[in-house]
This record gives sequence, C-alpha cells and structure tokens, in this order.
Amino acid sequence: MADIKPFGKALFLREEELRRGIELMYFAYRDFTGEADSILAEQDMGRAHHRAIYFVGRHPGMRVSDLLAILNITKQSLSRVLSTLVTDGYIIQKTGAGDRRQRLLYLTEKGIVLEARLTEVQGRRFAAAYRNAGAKAVEGFQHVLQGLLDAETRSQIDRQDQNE
Repeated sequence: MADIKPFGKALFLREEELRRGIELMYFAYRDFTGEADSILAEQDMGRAHHRAIYFVGRHPGMRVSDLLAILNITKQSLSRVLSTLVTDGYIIQKTGAGDRRQRLLYLTEKGIVLEARLTEVQGRRFAAAYRNAGAKAVEGFQHVLQGLLDAETRSQIDRQDQNE
C-alpha cells in the first residue's frame, strides 16, 4: 500500500489504520453531500452546480477563469454548468470594468437563497462534528485535510486566503 513510517511520538500507521481513514473519508463525503444532493435534485442540478454556486457566493465578482481553476474541470464542462445557472437565474455575469474581456460572476437573489440553503445543511453537519470533537481535534482535522491536498491546490488556497 503506502510507504508507512513512524512519526511524532512513535505513532505507527498500519495499513489497517490507513484503510480505516480512507473508508471514513468516503462515508463522510457521501453523508456530507447527501442532504445537499437532495436539494440540488429539486432544482435538477448536480454537484458541479453546487460547487460553482458555493465558490461564486464565497467570492462575489470572481472571474470565470478563477472559477475554472478552482473547480479543475474542462472549459466545456464549466460552460455547461454556467449556462444552466445563468439561464435559470442563479448567477449573473458582468463585464470587468478594467478589462472588458473579463466575465465576473455574481449570485442573484435566487442564487444567494440556494447557496445559503445548501451551506446551512452542510454547515450544521460541520458544526456538530466540530463541537463533538473539540478545538484540538478540529485543528488536527484541518491539518490532515491540508496534508491530503496537492501542492498546487495548497498554493491556490493560500493565494485565496491572502486575497481575503
């Protein structure tokens, strides 16, 4: 499986512990997305729509090119997702003031309501888990998640954090 070496205070990661972590990640993701998937199904949308709505809501006025980089999908896929979201009235595109070639993305009122509804159900799940785990565990969990990221993704998140 993986190259397993001791670290810290002689903590040895056995294959079974690694497999348990992988399984928990799969199950957590399934349950984390389940309620949101039900809400999205009501709108005839999928997870790509959700991710677009989430990040546009988190970064109003973001460029289409930035959303493309965050979602890491093809231009064609993003075009389909954005077309649906614009046509259905969840997102509007505005031309950049400094560069008229830029397309800046904003949620509409309808988009804001949907994003809030989706984030609320997922936020509730995170809040309960964080409350049950405690502050040190939350910090450790975030370190583990960061450790799972590719170097480029970590750099992307660092750039976003600096822009906030």
